[in-house]
Amino acid sequence: MYTKKIYFSGGNFNELKNIFAELRGVVKVTFGTICASNVVSYVNPMPRDVENIFGVEVEFNPKKNDISTLIDELFSNINPYIENNSGVYYVMGEDAPQVELHMNFLANRGKEPDVSNAALTINDPNHKRVRKCYVAYGRLTKFVAEKFF
Repeated sequence: MYTKKIYFSGGNFNELKNIFAELRGVVKVTFGTICASNVVSYVNPMPRDVENIFGVEVEFNPKKNDISTLIDELFSNINPYIENNSGVYYVMGEDAPQVELHMNFLANRGKEPDVSNAALTINDPNHKRVRKCYVAYGRLTKFVAEKFF
């Protein structure tokens, strides 16, 4: 069976494992340390290298699931608009455009509209103050699986 791998950080191991372990097409979730190069975020757009970020390796069957769905699952459980060291790291160059597209979508969503009990919109999504997206993404250089899990 052909599988692909993608790496996520943010939250704790149990939280990340619970997000991905039961998804269709996910073969294995492994906890470890992530090192990546040319990592960018929308708060710090200058590319940099990162080392020793805790995260998970998600091995999945691309015929049953895709990277966009996995990223959607991550950010439906982890808030990308608070500083929590969340990130998406890829190995294969073919995954870069998909990851970048998804990150651009998250960063440009702006302030989420909210409705009060009186059915009034209280957050204008076109307001000048927008949310900051703290998610980082880049190419994985090394993943070291932790042995104690």
